[in-house]
This record gives sequence, structure tokens and C-alpha cells, in this order.
Amino acid sequence: MCECSGVVREAFRALGHDAWSNDFKPPEDGSPYHIQGDALDAVKDFRPNLAIAHPVCRFLANSGAKHLYAGMKKENGPDPERWANMHAAARFFVDLWEATDCPKCFENPIMHEAARREVGFGPSQLVQPWMFGHMESKATGLYLDGLPKLIPTHDNWREMMRLPANQRNRVHHMPPGPERETERSRSYPGIWKAAAAQWGTGRHSLF
Repeated sequence: MCECSGVVREAFRALGHDAWSNDFKPPEDGSPYHIQGDALDAVKDFRPNLAIAHPVCRFLANSGAKHLYAGMKKENGPDPERWANMHAAARFFVDLWEATDCPKCFENPIMHEAARREVGFGPSQLVQPWMFGHMESKATGLYLDGLPKLIPTHDNWREMMRLPANQRNRVHHMPPGPERETERSRSYPGIWKAAAAQWGTGRHSLF
């Protein structure tokens, strides 16, 4: 859910699962196995037996905490619009979590303190792309219910650390631009191939 690249969907479909993606946006890969629309409606209508969701993290991620304040300075006081957006994003995270009545994994970057208070609980596990064969670092929280923690499949930490900082921290060093938010939020295939192998349970899955 909340994912249109098809990375998660295709990792599960490759192992024979009836996996679908869902997002307000159309599927980037043109797949017919995509439900375009509100995730809350999709999970109610589709009734999956396994769900993986990627609630929008723009207003929740610790990397954006400075934007909660006018001029990005705490001494200037809160930015009312940003706080309102943060409250709405946290509410959606919780509403979707409560509406998803099956084993599930919600994926989000590390949240800032205000978002953690709003959501009311923290991640079950933190994973890194380099744990699953990628040569990059990007801490990601997995909020799990009814699923075991992911077991790393290919530890690339030593090899990754030989790379320049701007390569191993590629996401952090992305230049400003209209596609920056989309590119920063992309799923790493190695993580979701591991999830498909370790969590795949069959008949219907909605991501």
C-alpha cells in the first residue's frame, strides 16, 4: 500500500503470490496488478491476508524535523501548517494500521520525536540496505504485527564502507529537484526479496 514502483509487488509475485500494489498514483511499470486509490478503501475492499504499507513519510521523518519550525529554527516557534500536516500524516498511519486486520509490515524512515508521540509506538526493527546486498546506508523502520523480524541475507557493510560518503549515503546527498522526494522514498529490492521469501503466505497480498 502507498507504493507505485512495483518493487514490493513483483518480489512477491516472482514467488507465486497473488500480490497487488496500491497508491493514488498509477503503477510506474504499467502492471495490471495495481489498485489505484485510497489505501483505506483498498484494504477494506480487498481484505488481504498479508499487508506491507509505506505511509507517506514526508511529515514524519526525522530528516524533516527542522521544518516543524518557522524558518527551520526552533527559536522562531512552530510552523502551524507543517504541524497540521504532521498530525494528519500520523493520523493516517494509525488509521491504516488499525484498519489492516492481518499480519502486516509498515515501512517508514526513523520518525522525529513529535511523530513518534503521535503514532504512539515505535518500529519493531531497523534495517539497512547493506544488510540485503545493497551498497548503501539508509536506516529504515519496520513496524511489524504478526510477522517475524527480517533476517539479513547479504551483509555488504565492509564493502560499502570502502565507497566515498556520497555514494554509500546516496539518498542523503541527492540534489534538490522535483523528483527528489520520490527518489528518496524508493524501496530497495533486496529488502523486499528477503521479505517475500521469509513472509510470503499465498492467496492474497496487498502492498
